Amino acid sequence: MNKLKLAAGSAMAAALFAAAPLALAQEQATTEGSTGIDVTVHEGDFATIQQFTTPGGISVWLVEEQSIPIMALRMAWETGSATDPEGMEGLTDAVTYLMNEGAGDMDSLAFATRMEELNMGFSCGADSETTYCSANMLTDNANEAMEMIALALNEPRFDQEPFARFQREELIGIRTRETNAGFLAGQARAQALMPDHPFSRIKTADSINALTTEMVAQRKDAIMAGDRLYVTAVGAMTPEELAPLLDEALAGLPATSNVEGIEDVALNDPLTAPVVVDLPQPQSLVTFTAPTMARDDDDFFPAYVLNYTFGGGGFESRLMKDLRVEKGLTYGIYTGISTSDHLNLWTGGGQTKNESAADFIAGITAQMETIVAEGITEQELSDAKAYLTGSYPLSFDSNAKIASGLMSARLEDLGVDYFDRRNAMVEAVTLEDVNRIAAEYLQPSNFTFIVVGEPEGIEVTADLPMPVLGQIDVDEAGDMEESNIDEAPDAVRDPNR
Repeated sequence: MNKLKLAAGSAMAAALFAAAPLALAQEQATTEGSTGIDVTVHEGDFATIQQFTTPGGISVWLVEEQSIPIMALRMAWETGSATDPEGMEGLTDAVTYLMNEGAGDMDSLAFATRMEELNMGFSCGADSETTYCSANMLTDNANEAMEMIALALNEPRFDQEPFARFQREELIGIRTRETNAGFLAGQARAQALMPDHPFSRIKTADSINALTTEMVAQRKDAIMAGDRLYVTAVGAMTPEELAPLLDEALAGLPATSNVEGIEDVALNDPLTAPVVVDLPQPQSLVTFTAPTMARDDDDFFPAYVLNYTFGGGGFESRLMKDLRVEKGLTYGIYTGISTSDHLNLWTGGGQTKNESAADFIAGITAQMETIVAEGITEQELSDAKAYLTGSYPLSFDSNAKIASGLMSARLEDLGVDYFDRRNAMVEAVTLEDVNRIAAEYLQPSNFTFIVVGEPEGIEVTADLPMPVLGQIDVDEAGDMEESNIDEAPDAVRDPNR
């Protein structure tokens, strides 16, 4: 099968993936380009992926597509915000916020104006475990666009004005989160299940006010180091063309990072009753969380398929059919499996009227008990597989999505042939596999329930060691303009790809 003509539209991608199951990847071959770069070529059903290391030592996965004159570039470092020093929470976010706010002799406005002239985009972000930068450019302007990226990475200005703007926005966000039900639920969950882990630390007014531009510059050098860097690229460029551009752009980065890693999360035992976080509002947010398997576990795909039927399949899921369609208790309820290097969770949530909160929780646990006792049906298994394999190509209908998917595979260590194997692994899931996973993982006693609102009818509740945020001043928080919603350029870890 010919390599995928990337970014040519979802119809072509869908046609490629229609054949099921996917064949295993073809044999890899190693070639040496005219500049002496050794390139390992993976000829797969998904795409032809070229793996190489630049003369400067940068590891790259490249999908070359000469018919699309656009380059999507992704860079990721395996150090994230969870490693911010205590008392400096928000430091990594400050780095990524300021990365395109001026560099070299260009201030923030001049830098943005020049990027617009080049019709390019460049932005950075971070999650708990990863820091990343994304760029999109026309290949005709690639040299000049990469010069801008080189300036951003090697000569960031970290000027006081955009830094002060970052602090203002963060402080507004810290105040407004006091009435954000999702934030309060997340903090209650963290306190219940992993109170002492770095994942549970949050930005505060004190930590944001403690930051300086000097700290930001030092942190940038600490986390954006060559030994923790991954690069993926998709577009009209050969390895011989891309390698020197990357080496020049990234030459000024420190060779190594001395930032210590974090430990795996050891979750506390689940709570035996719901935790209620009081928040005056007409609806209650109900979330539920349990431990699950790691991404590389043989049981991941059976759980992934089961999750579609349980709560991940929209109106096709049992929770939605029961709690919305039949009982009218909610507009929506979802579940999902979240995996990372240090934490693996099966989560779900939805909102309901305060007076129906107890019935809502009872409905969720009843569905768990039914699936545990009876399993799912052959038809439900067939429907889940059909959706999960049929919709998969839509994740790769642009160069940017493909570059991000490649990065996800690299960070999750899934292998260069993962995209060729993925649908086959979904198809291989049996009813016995799914029902065994259900009996083990969907026991209601595995889940910790958090309710944020003023729920009624919940007779027994659990206590947390301390208040989630202390006394909530609803009037004062409500007067603040909501701002600084965390926005990542795109996902870098997506276990469902």
